[in-house]
Amino acid sequence: MAGDLAAKIKAYAVPLTLFSLAMLYQLVLLPRSFPPSHYDVLGIKTYSSIEEVKEAYENLESKWSSGLEVPTTTEFIKIRYAYELLTNPIWKRNYDVFSIDEQLHVVEKVSQQYAGEKFSNIELPLLHADASDTGDDAFNVITSKDFQAMFQDSKPWLLQVYSSGSNHSAQFANSWKRIAALLNGVANIGMVELGEIQIAAYLAERKPTGQFFFRNGLPLLVAFPSGCKTSDCLIRFEGELSVDAVTDWFAMAVLNLPRIFYYSKESLGPRFLAKSSPHKVKVIFFSETGERATPVMRQAAKNYWNYATFSCVLWREEEFSVWTTFGVESAPAIVFLKDPGVKPLVYHGSVNDSWFLDVLEQNKHQELPQLRSLTSEELGCDARGYSRAGRDTLTWYCAILAGRLGRELDSMREVMRRVQETLSKSSELNAESEEEHSITAAVALKDKRLTLGWLDGEVQKNYCFFYLNTENSYETCGPRRVPTDVARLFIVRYERNATEDTVKVEKKAKSIWEFHQQEVDPAAQLSVTYNGSAEISQIIQWISNIIKDGDSRNLPFYRVKTPELVPEDAEPFWSRGQQGILSKSMGAKQKIQGIIIQIYDYLGDPRIGPALLLGSLLSFGSIWLMRSQQNRPVQSSQPSQADNDDKPRPRERRKDRKLSNKDLPPSITDLEPRDAYEMPLSDSD
Repeated sequence: MAGDLAAKIKAYAVPLTLFSLAMLYQLVLLPRSFPPSHYDVLGIKTYSSIEEVKEAYENLESKWSSGLEVPTTTEFIKIRYAYELLTNPIWKRNYDVFSIDEQLHVVEKVSQQYAGEKFSNIELPLLHADASDTGDDAFNVITSKDFQAMFQDSKPWLLQVYSSGSNHSAQFANSWKRIAALLNGVANIGMVELGEIQIAAYLAERKPTGQFFFRNGLPLLVAFPSGCKTSDCLIRFEGELSVDAVTDWFAMAVLNLPRIFYYSKESLGPRFLAKSSPHKVKVIFFSETGERATPVMRQAAKNYWNYATFSCVLWREEEFSVWTTFGVESAPAIVFLKDPGVKPLVYHGSVNDSWFLDVLEQNKHQELPQLRSLTSEELGCDARGYSRAGRDTLTWYCAILAGRLGRELDSMREVMRRVQETLSKSSELNAESEEEHSITAAVALKDKRLTLGWLDGEVQKNYCFFYLNTENSYETCGPRRVPTDVARLFIVRYERNATEDTVKVEKKAKSIWEFHQQEVDPAAQLSVTYNGSAEISQIIQWISNIIKDGDSRNLPFYRVKTPELVPEDAEPFWSRGQQGILSKSMGAKQKIQGIIIQIYDYLGDPRIGPALLLGSLLSFGSIWLMRSQQNRPVQSSQPSQADNDDKPRPRERRKDRKLSNKDLPPSITDLEPRDAYEMPLSDSD
């Protein structure tokens, strides 16, 4: 018997499991997802009017006063809470449409406060509507008429869905003003009142049953990235409602902006200054509060990524002696670190966004700029481009200091920076002064016909070898092969042909003999290497002599193909888009969380219990039918062996087939084919 019972349980395991899940869902999970509503507490139907709510409460109150029914303290608190909630038009609207009941904690709080006391001792009212008025704090409110027109702007949008009767929305009002001020200029800000049912339902989430709801309550923050005009691409904020968290989320997920990290006095040097590219200006923000950089500053960090790198430092009074080396005496402050040996540029006090962007534009280059792939044409040191003075200037010069990164190059960069500073001051002198030898170079620098810069000879080895093609070039260009590093100065004279620039030359198809020839740069180039000392006056005199000679003599018009400058920096992570910001592990974590949330949402679907019960019944019926067919005896259509023995057998007649051999066709299966004979074989065993 025990074996038969175990076999039956094993056979019906699937329907039993489905039936157990259906009962568990219907009796345990579903009641938790659908607790009794406030209408049920009052004993009226759902969505009853305010008048019906008042009438139901008055009936209960009359029973209490007459002594027919005496409610417990907890029952009275629940009934009174339902009455106050459903007689407030705004609270009732929020509860009926979006199931918002953000003051439910009052029931438990008052129940604990008045535990063991009579319900008549409870202080009324339980809810206070005056504390939740947010009408004065609302600005730029979006209505149904404005909702479609607001997407004409290319800027992203950040919307707050709020309710004028929500305490949480009222508490968030000051933070919202601060967020709007921080996002001013980079995004559009708007607010949607819950009374705009159509817009609020469009922005809300939807349960499997079709009920609209706000997962984290009110206020709800919704972002529309640039170019997004439908609910398929909107992003909902699900974190802590703080200024720092909201602005950081919007900057990262919507604006696709980089973070500006904080560093301590121990980590600023090895992790920021040492790892930053040598050609970039270092910008350091000193903060007293430790707040993240504003979206405007992060937008500037993204726009000026090729010129500057940014960091933040938390100012502490006990570290005053450390930061005085940067020239910082108090916070807030902004520091610009440029060339080695150059005094930091410090701005104290709070700054507005427009002033900061203007100062950043003025200080985005180092004092002695680096010749890079991005700045070659901007500096006028590109044979494919033009002079800084404009397209009308046909002859111009670039004095370039090349070398590998190190002390020798830093020392010569300091010398060349002083040369540039001296020439800038000398341009104000007249030709009769004692600085007459520097006038030519100073005038050329003032007229933007002369540019001074430096080159990383190790990174730009092809470009460096092209101009310093000597036996000692390995001391300056390419990877370090010799123990000594030597920084070398050379000047390049560029010249353009005015006739070729004005006349459009018709390009013809190359012949097979001209196909292998490289196209040359439009500007002719002649370079000269400096072999003198590091004296500033000698360098200035040498540059002036080169410019005089280049301007006065008719030099050969020699054009070649200059090697391309190699990009120094890798592609920044934010240029790969929003998906590139999140790592694979982070993406997998979000997917798992999304699946868990979907499962949790479906647990409140009342259709799941009947579906499980129907599945169990169908599987039970199919299994029972299959087992009943297997146990039924099989009736054969042939008579049994006993019946065959009792019945007399008919006499079998064998019909002899009398056919002549002539009528049979020849076949290899015949016992003896016609005309067959045995052939004798000689020498056979």
